[in-house]
Amino acid sequence: MRLTRRALLSGAVSALATTAYAEAPLTSLRPIARVPARDAIAKMVSSRATSGAVGVVVADMQSGQILEDIDGTIAQPPASVTKAFTALYALEALGAQHTFETRIFADGPINDGVLDGNLILAGGGDPNLVTDQIAELAKRLKDTGLREVRGDLLVWDNALTNLDEIDDSQMDHLGYNPTVTGLNLNFNRVHFEWKQDGADYVTTLDARSANYRPEVTTAQIAIVDRAVPVFTYRNGGGVDQWTVARGALNKEGSRWLPVRNPALYAGEVFAVFARSHGIVLKPPQETMARPTGIPLVRYASAPLNEMMQSMLRFSTNITAEAAGLAATATRVGAQRGLRTSALSMALWAARRAEGIAPQFVDHSGLGDAARVSPRDMVRLLMAQNVMPTLQPILRDIALVGEDGQAIDDPQIAVKAKTGTLNFVSTLAGYVRTKSGRDLAFAIFASDLEAREAGKRQGVESPTGARSWNTRSRRLQQDILKHLALRV
Repeated sequence: MRLTRRALLSGAVSALATTAYAEAPLTSLRPIARVPARDAIAKMVSSRATSGAVGVVVADMQSGQILEDIDGTIAQPPASVTKAFTALYALEALGAQHTFETRIFADGPINDGVLDGNLILAGGGDPNLVTDQIAELAKRLKDTGLREVRGDLLVWDNALTNLDEIDDSQMDHLGYNPTVTGLNLNFNRVHFEWKQDGADYVTTLDARSANYRPEVTTAQIAIVDRAVPVFTYRNGGGVDQWTVARGALNKEGSRWLPVRNPALYAGEVFAVFARSHGIVLKPPQETMARPTGIPLVRYASAPLNEMMQSMLRFSTNITAEAAGLAATATRVGAQRGLRTSALSMALWAARRAEGIAPQFVDHSGLGDAARVSPRDMVRLLMAQNVMPTLQPILRDIALVGEDGQAIDDPQIAVKAKTGTLNFVSTLAGYVRTKSGRDLAFAIFASDLEAREAGKRQGVESPTGARSWNTRSRRLQQDILKHLALRV
């Protein structure tokens, strides 16, 4: 991880667990004998069409018995299954009702609606702040009676350790690998849209959300005549300067690009909405000083348990990183860098489920140097009080029949977290079977040689990655259907 200045969710058991069960102590996890030649899951794994390693562990939540263990001790990149660890880590450190607050301060006296001093936009680490909410902040500021600011607009984003990006081995233009700071707007992404106009293109860069799409100047893009690379990036003194290859553009389209100067980006968007209410502000400037003065307005995020449920559903990397960094800061009493915070989460996990030894390099699973074994994953899922916290916020996984339609059976359900990188496919969570059993499972697959070869191609989707991941997901489906319908 390149480090510059930017480096200086508990709920009731869901409907899946409608019958009571006694969580088995970890020491009761014990394998039962099976005959490999007659084992359906072993046959599925041995006949798979994917290269690389596959590990499968399944355990009964009530008895603690391990029903399947196929290469369960082989540690693999967990990908976004890491977020299940992060959700539990953050919820237990911060509390289910914890919120992140974005605030506006007046650093000076206010007389007759005139601030004789600076106005400060201060982030509180909210990873899910969007333009609509910045607009609401500006409206609330206007409602205080403020009409003029004689000083500067300062922006503070140091509530969390600042990270230039989550994983520096990823390509610069990937929107899921943004900068992370204490002030994160639109997941620190800007919306790039293009449309052909004769022989040229019309482009826009805006901070869109549900109701607004203000154009921004803190990001710029130029179309250049080349074949590769598709995008290039440089930081032009607080402005994200992008170029895109003309040959990569079709007639019209759009995509999200990461924001590398999030404080100035958020400040510019806030100033746009303040101006719409008659409050004209100077161009934003970053400040390192913790805000002081009079708190004027604030916007609180959704409670952490809701935020973690959304994170597990949509797999938002920035949400995981912000929650993990905030949890570590609370646990140790000080901010830590990403790798140190990830290590703190690994040490916590080893205590939370005695005997496991995960290795993390971040809180989102984007970095492929992390390692977790399927057996350790299942041991965490079975640890005391984990299921009541995680199961309600995990994503519903549909099981699909041979006809391609979702299996509609109210007696069965799967709640789990998926993880996907090129040549890495993971899935872990809980199954309610047709027979009424609650199972914890982990299915990890990876081909790390193919992944490394794919990286050298320098493209988002290297040769063979999509088909490999599709086959891995089919294997997951086959295993889950067997567990849900036959165990």
